[in-house]
Amino acid sequence: MTPSQTSEQTPRTVAESLGMGFMYHDQRQRAASIEAFAAVDAFQFEHLDEAAAIEAGEAYVDALWEKDALEDTCRNGGELDLSELADADWSPIRDAFSRRATAVGMDPEYADCSTIAWRRHKVGGDYWTPMKQAQVYELQAALQDPDYPNKPREGQSGHGPEAARYTLGVELHDTRRFEPMVDVMIPYFERIAHRHQTHNKPAWNSD
Repeated sequence: MTPSQTSEQTPRTVAESLGMGFMYHDQRQRAASIEAFAAVDAFQFEHLDEAAAIEAGEAYVDALWEKDALEDTCRNGGELDLSELADADWSPIRDAFSRRATAVGMDPEYADCSTIAWRRHKVGGDYWTPMKQAQVYELQAALQDPDYPNKPREGQSGHGPEAARYTLGVELHDTRRFEPMVDVMIPYFERIAHRHQTHNKPAWNSD
């Protein structure tokens, strides 16, 4: 699925493309990974043209590949040295995320939050809080709504259900459970598709 085929996509096919993007990364298929992530970005960032969607997807893949390269410098006898990785220079990953934020037009804090999340995800620690915050920035750009998650009642803390779903999807990817990951992410993209269709009319459950 290419960015130019966005009109043919559904929340399910986009969730599948997201999962395939990560699978292609695991298989070291860079071009296929870029195509998959660019298709996702073309769907969720409706305001982007095809070139910008490809740029956003490629920047994300660059972050993945930079992370792999950094890990390779922190191996001793084939084993990853987590202490060395924790102290390593993660700026190339942050730079790739910054390019993605610029291409999409999202809060530049996305780059820092994503980098912190990826680092902690690998070396240990609370990765889910910065990851959910990064997804808030991404969702704000996708929905073109700077007030997401727009909680209408008490309980204003938290990052919103879609950001939480994304983090659960990461956990499912970690355990190699592809179909449950896809199922978890379908409502994430349904929310985005509904926003694109309705422009987020202010009513109960309208978005």
